[in-house]
Amino acid sequence: MSITAERKNALVKEFAQKPGDTGSPEVQIAILTERINNLTGHFKTHTKDNHSRRGLLKLVSQRRSLLDYVKRKEESRYKAIIEKLGIRR
Repeated sequence: MSITAERKNALVKEFAQKPGDTGSPEVQIAILTERINNLTGHFKTHTKDNHSRRGLLKLVSQRRSLLDYVKRKEESRYKAIIEKLGIRR
């Protein structure tokens, strides 16, 4: 259910604003999106796993807050990350 260290490093390299950047909203949103996608697949086979479902809802809420922050600060960055990750709204 969790993402591997290699996949996380690949996401950091892909979405980082500058070398060594691990905390920008784009990187955080990309990592959260990967975790959300993994959990969504998990629920296709484990439909009654309500404890993990609560965690999924927390991840979605956290990602939504970060997306709202980016949209408030700079809408072009928001549109770019939505397009790149394939998140619809």
